[in-house]
Amino acid sequence: MTQVTAQLVKKLRDMTGVGMMDAKKALVAVEGDIDKAVDHLRENGMAKAAKKADRVAAEGLASVYVEGNNAAIVEINSETDFVSKNEQFQTLVAEVTRQVVEANPANMEEALEIKTANGTIGSEIMEANTVIGEKISFRRFERVTKEDNAAFGAYLHMGGRIAVLVLLDGTTDEEVARDVAMHIAAINPKYVSRDQVSQEEIAHETKVLTEQALNEGKPANIVEKMIQGRLNKYLAEISLVDQSFVKNPDQTVGEFVASKGATVKSFVRFEVGEGIEKREDNFVDEVMSQVNK
Repeated sequence: MTQVTAQLVKKLRDMTGVGMMDAKKALVAVEGDIDKAVDHLRENGMAKAAKKADRVAAEGLASVYVEGNNAAIVEINSETDFVSKNEQFQTLVAEVTRQVVEANPANMEEALEIKTANGTIGSEIMEANTVIGEKISFRRFERVTKEDNAAFGAYLHMGGRIAVLVLLDGTTDEEVARDVAMHIAAINPKYVSRDQVSQEEIAHETKVLTEQALNEGKPANIVEKMIQGRLNKYLAEISLVDQSFVKNPDQTVGEFVASKGATVKSFVRFEVGEGIEKREDNFVDEVMSQVNK
């Protein structure tokens, strides 16, 4: 009998996409044999999901849900873009986002174990794998809380291809916050302000700019000033409050927010599939070839 370790549970989860408790129960049931555990999960209605474990889910939807002083932003992936138009998938994404707000999980393990009307979030995602016919993956979430004198701004772009959740302090005006969220969706800043940029990133950028200036053959006596000017420009481009506001380029986002008596406390921006290595083959063609058989 193989001992059921945390590493073994993780391996089975990675292979099948099931929740932590489902993986552990399956391994216990078959005395730690991982191959038998995969079969066990398949025999209990998770066959299609297990077979899809090596596929890449890089499409899907992101969503935001706000309830009082709590909000969450979620990304759930599918293999193809047309699944994002599936009503069951859209309902799943919306429900998971709402449940994350209400249950306040500390991490993905806890999120997958949130109880639902039909089981858990993890089991409902596995069911979606089977019914929809693609690998469905709960990729990430963030949950944010605020005080009474603050405002959430939620914005979805392209039906949920990009989702933004921003938190403003000093105002309860959700329209102001939404305008800032819209800007974030369009411009994609990395930080709220340049104060958040690490010294390592500044040092790296300074080195790059120095090499650029030297390669341009600039005189040594002006290189330092030129580098500082370019570094300031770079920091302004990646810092939200220094960026030109999309709805009024004559003022920065920081100036716009300050004119409303507010400050930007934080933001989260999810772009579906960001950072996921896409499939090299055309999965849509693969699916359609099966449909047309």
